[in-house]
Amino acid sequence: MYHVIYMKADYEPWYQFDGWQTKILDRWTFEEEDKAQDFLLHKVSEFRAHYQYSKEKNGAYAFWDVQEVCYCEDCEDNLQLYHGLLLIKEFAE
Repeated sequence: MYHVIYMKADYEPWYQFDGWQTKILDRWTFEEEDKAQDFLLHKVSEFRAHYQYSKEKNGAYAFWDVQEVCYCEDCEDNLQLYHGLLLIKEFAE
């Protein structure tokens, strides 16, 4: 199975820090890799049309607008929020 993951976090999706799965907002599952890849590219196109900035790294995509931030009490500063898309072959709950 292949999974296209949409996550929202205060870090880019390629980092996948501990507990990153709790940041997942949506997930689409496909039996064939090419269908998952096509869907991912479709979502990337949609996100690029919606967000001002984007970056790709190792097949994961981050999208953001500079106005969308969250406050971090530990660092006493605003952190950028990122919308991430990535393709994962196997997904462990």
